[in-house]
Amino acid sequence: MDDTDLTRLVTQRMPFGKYEGRFIADLPGPYLNWFARHGFPRGELGRLLALMHEIDHNGLAYLLEPLRGRS
Repeated sequence: MDDTDLTRLVTQRMPFGKYEGRFIADLPGPYLNWFARHGFPRGELGRLLALMHEIDHNGLAYLLEPLRGRS
């Protein structure tokens, strides 16, 4: 994780699936859990989804609030 990863969570949108168009930071926990069980996509998107899963799982989503709207 580098210092821009957290900003990417609140600015990058999900490119496919049921939640296409939502910011990664706004994806629901059960959706992130599904990826954790079945495998995250390869590349940058998968890395960000895995990071968001860890943040959500550990109850740290509030840390992203100050970053919203600061792109």
